[in-house]
Amino acid sequence: MKFNLKMNDNSLFAILLRSPWWISAALAAALVAVFRLLLPDAFAPYAFFVALPIIVIASYAAWQQLRAPGATAVAGTLERVRAMSWQEFSAALEAAYRREGYVVERIAADGADFALAKDGRVTLVGCKRWKVARTGVEPLRELLAAKAAREAHDCVYLATGEVTENARAFATQSGIRLLPDVELVRLFAASSPKS
Repeated sequence: MKFNLKMNDNSLFAILLRSPWWISAALAAALVAVFRLLLPDAFAPYAFFVALPIIVIASYAAWQQLRAPGATAVAGTLERVRAMSWQEFSAALEAAYRREGYVVERIAADGADFALAKDGRVTLVGCKRWKVARTGVEPLRELLAAKAAREAHDCVYLATGEVTENARAFATQSGIRLLPDVELVRLFAASSPKS
């Protein structure tokens, strides 16, 4: 029996994981201070344990944020990715997803370029327009239609340019994951040429 545990995107822990680490640390410190004041003196030392889940979140968020590539690395990788031809880009993306443990299939569908399979779930990736300066809603609608047609579980849209506010709202409403620049850099990091 396999459990599919997924944290709600709007839960406190999910929000804290997306926030700077120091916000979680400040919240944990505030919790400790409040509970030390509210608990009787005999139990005051246990106030730390009330904040322990938040302390764990702060530690994990700090670790993730310290490992995140800097602005220079992000800009350099995005420049290198934008300079690639479709053949180079798609081959590098396919190799990157395979390294992540996905079974990758190239597909010829409007809006979707790859089907990724892992743990019984299929994710469609739309990335043919990775070089455009600005992405609107239309490519996301095409990806959503491809998801419905192939009965996929999830879909990801990848672009190195700006995604409009309307497109972001549509993606959020439709459950389309927009791959942020930092994740794109991490995905391509292993395929970077060593100099």
